[in-house]
Amino acid sequence: MTQDGDTIFGKIVRREIPATIVYETDTVLAFRDISPAAPSHVLVIPKRPIVSVAHATKDDAQLIGELMLAAAEVARQEGIAEGGYRIVTNIGQHGGQTVFHLHLHVLGGRPMEWPPG
Repeated sequence: MTQDGDTIFGKIVRREIPATIVYETDTVLAFRDISPAAPSHVLVIPKRPIVSVAHATKDDAQLIGELMLAAAEVARQEGIAEGGYRIVTNIGQHGGQTVFHLHLHVLGGRPMEWPPG
């Protein structure tokens, strides 16, 4: 596991493979999940690769904040902010992480259950 951006998400950032981009800044990219788990399911990633929150450092604090603010903006754009939504990040294999590039799932458009099934 490296932080070199050699993942599917790194390829999306570099526009080597297509994605339906819904939000972008200089540091953050958001695009629709190809296997949505909710009516609205968008992934928010830093353009600079970080494997997961567990791999982030104090130097990444501003970028992590930008990710969270971008997730909130995506929720507003998707029309799910008022009704409520979920932000999820998976960390490591046992946490369900399958792409080792930090990403937030923004899920909404239906009631969410806890614990997730």
